[in-house]
Amino acid sequence: MQVQGTVFRYGDNVDTDVIIPARYLNTSNHKELAQHCMEDLDQNFIKQVKQGDIMVADKNFGCGSSREHAPIAIKESGISCVIARTFARIFFRNAINIGLPILECPEACDGIKAGDVVSVDFSTGTITNVTTGSVFQSEPFPPFMQDLIANGGLAGYIANRGKQA
Repeated sequence: MQVQGTVFRYGDNVDTDVIIPARYLNTSNHKELAQHCMEDLDQNFIKQVKQGDIMVADKNFGCGSSREHAPIAIKESGISCVIARTFARIFFRNAINIGLPILECPEACDGIKAGDVVSVDFSTGTITNVTTGSVFQSEPFPPFMQDLIANGGLAGYIANRGKQA
């Protein structure tokens, strides 16, 4: 699986309350959550994001509460991948569970700026900054995680495996 998009760049400790503010947690409508994604940190995000774009952040992305609303809002906003130096562990698991691809790669975070065009090959872990020509290597997704992502997350994966039985 490969994606390519324009980068939205963020710093350290972007917590789940910033990704999707608590005042919107009373909805289960994914599109509505997406409309408020990042609004307390980046008011232009939802106006500028396009399907396939990529988020790049520094340390501890997704820290804070364990709610799944945060990766859901990111995915539904059109973001195809999040790259960070490190992720909060519960965010990492929630993102995979809902089918949002995420990669840890400190070198890529050093070499990617807001507005750069980046492509990611999840099967090889290759991250290419198309704007600068720089190439970075992260750990590729293991095959079972690629299957989870391809099926839209854990629920889709389980549903599709049940059809195969």
